Amino acid sequence: MKKVAIGVDIGGTNTAIGVVDDLGNVMVKDNIVTPSHGDIDRYINELAQAIRELIKSVKLLNTDIEILGIGIGAPNGNYYTGTIEYAPNLSFRGVVHLVKLLQNQFPELQTIALTNDANAAAMGEMIYGGAKGMKNFVMYTLGTGVGSGLVVNGDLVYGHDGFAGECGHTILIPGGRMCGCGTPGHLEAYCSASGMKRTAFELLVKYNANDSLLSDKSYRELDSKMIFEAAEKGDKVAIEVFELTGKWLGQGLADTVHYLSPEAIFLFGGPTAAGDYIFKPTKESMEQHLLPIYQNKIKILPSQLKQGDAAIVGASALVYKELEKIEQI
Repeated sequence: MKKVAIGVDIGGTNTAIGVVDDLGNVMVKDNIVTPSHGDIDRYINELAQAIRELIKSVKLLNTDIEILGIGIGAPNGNYYTGTIEYAPNLSFRGVVHLVKLLQNQFPELQTIALTNDANAAAMGEMIYGGAKGMKNFVMYTLGTGVGSGLVVNGDLVYGHDGFAGECGHTILIPGGRMCGCGTPGHLEAYCSASGMKRTAFELLVKYNANDSLLSDKSYRELDSKMIFEAAEKGDKVAIEVFELTGKWLGQGLADTVHYLSPEAIFLFGGPTAAGDYIFKPTKESMEQHLLPIYQNKIKILPSQLKQGDAAIVGASALVYKELEKIEQI
């Protein structure tokens, strides 16, 4: 019998759902809209229906299927309580008891687990990606924000309340740029994809760079891919955006190394597609900021999860990890 898990990634705009086998292959997948209406019961009914339809689809492909459980990655997802708590980019207010609501829909499933999206990515890297066999590593996700998942001695670090690992909200520059969370100077305000955009516009103004390939882009239009494409064409502003982002990110990674001494740090997200433009200055900066006892020991690696399926795969990995814990009891 083929064993599979359901992976659910709840984003601010869409919710991605997939059926994932034990090798990390997405067999079938779908999306539903993450609503703006704020009615959690209505959303749970829609999500449960979409999951049931996917289960039907995968059983048409292979009737000898066993569904092991559901893993969910979501903003402000709390692994301990199974709740989403005060997520700023979701319409559901306050504390949402997501796992309990899904257990009511799927009482036959042994395992339904929730964590935040960056932790889910770290779990996916450990089960299916480049961190296989590693007991101590960190995952940084670079997107609209900067998330992180910390793995120590083979386990995700959740802290006493379920919210450990917010490396993106360490203070990089006191009194600096306003972060999306409302606090100035956080790493996220400089090293996220949106932070790179802010850096680009600061440099365009600083140099009055009307000849830059980025100069005709509006703030809403510009993204990290455009900055990479301009850097590839030799645009000085775009190249400096990557140099500065790497400098700041390397500083943040050095702090992480000092706390945890990981074997490797994995970078995931759109900006990492730029390759050496981001990895080279990041590595150089991290080494400059490290204590000598850590220098030239810590690898900075690109995630080996498939970009399009990573969130689903990472969420599904929660199920396999939970079952592993049960077997050890």
